[in-house]
Amino acid sequence: MKIAIAGAHRVGKTTLAEALAAALPSYTLYMEPYYALEESGYAFSDEPNTDDFIKQFQYSAKQISKAGTDAIFDRCPIDILAYIHAIDDTQNIQSLFNTAQQIIAGIDLLVFVPIETPDIIACVQSDFPALRTKVNDILYEWLDDFDVKTIEISGALQDRKEQVLKQL
Repeated sequence: MKIAIAGAHRVGKTTLAEALAAALPSYTLYMEPYYALEESGYAFSDEPNTDDFIKQFQYSAKQISKAGTDAIFDRCPIDILAYIHAIDDTQNIQSLFNTAQQIIAGIDLLVFVPIETPDIIACVQSDFPALRTKVNDILYEWLDDFDVKTIEISGALQDRKEQVLKQL
């Protein structure tokens, strides 16, 4: 089963992905594209920009396309595309949206980790809280546009993990 975890930054995606990988030892955990690209030497700008997110989008699409059957993805093209749209809503993203739909068709379960109320993870000004909120709102709008089984999770890490495992 291919599991993709989506959400804005600072919502607990990586922590959840690592907990799921520990609970599912036969699964391969695929690192968030930002960190994988950074490790490979890609230099991101200090301010979020569409070029950096397009690079992450392409990396994520390739990750999912080449992955085996038992995989957990920390991020996916949907949330990366939401960042592109949040940063520049005048940019034509239709071809990227179509690509995201094709790639997501290969996912068995999309796990959406929204910003909770009250917010359980602090987001300081240097973490771009307005961008985080905008991406969260876009994801709420878009998730029904993808033909994939989707669950929205909440609560403490153990609760989140159990909500996902119950779907497997």
